[in-house]
Amino acid sequence: MNPALWILLGVVGAGCVVLGWAVVIEPRLLVIREVNIESAAWPPERSPIRVALVADLHVGSPHNDLDRVDAIVSAVNARKPHIILLLGDYVSVSVVGGRPVAPESITPRLARLEAEAGVVAVLGNADWIFDGERIRQAIEAVGIAVLENAVAVFETDDGPVSVAGIADDSTRSPDVAGTLSTTEDNHPVIVAAHDPAIFSEVSNGVVATFAGHTHGGQVSVPFLGALHVPGRAPRAWAHGHVALEGRQM
Repeated sequence: MNPALWILLGVVGAGCVVLGWAVVIEPRLLVIREVNIESAAWPPERSPIRVALVADLHVGSPHNDLDRVDAIVSAVNARKPHIILLLGDYVSVSVVGGRPVAPESITPRLARLEAEAGVVAVLGNADWIFDGERIRQAIEAVGIAVLENAVAVFETDDGPVSVAGIADDSTRSPDVAGTLSTTEDNHPVIVAAHDPAIFSEVSNGVVATFAGHTHGGQVSVPFLGALHVPGRAPRAWAHGHVALEGRQM
């Protein structure tokens, strides 16, 4: 066989493997990532706490159905977190190959989440495009507080922790400084947001900021990293642990 044809077949075959991984295999994987964060803002006399993050479920998109939500809930509960943060985009909006799922079908599954101190939620851009008030009501109906430029206090064995939930950056009006100004001075503060763009406005006194939205860059290429990050956040904030001038996200 002509060597050029062998090369062509090899290129086509590699492309099929990459496409199969990206479209069929990788989206079905459920991977738990654990990161240890050391923050100067965490009181040294306190024991560490475990914070679980669930972001961008997009239920109704390909590979993301209610059974997958159940699997995620079970995986989170198995880690026995102190606090669970739900970081928005619970629904799917106009995704090719998916089907709409009502938020009222999703939230009873989320109600099964178990955390020692509690569970709290923020809403994302897809939620507001769909119907933010409807999703807020569906979440609150199962006993989970939804924060938008508001603070919730959770009691742990070592004392209270404040969670400041910030409004979505692209569809709402986030007020980081105003929200943080309402926290108690003696409480360690965690920021929960859908979009990491607000990280640049978070003060050094915050223990850590947690956000979703970027889907890890959606497509990440070796040596190049994330090809695209939606919104105002830089590509360097596409995924993982980000440290910036003493602040943690």
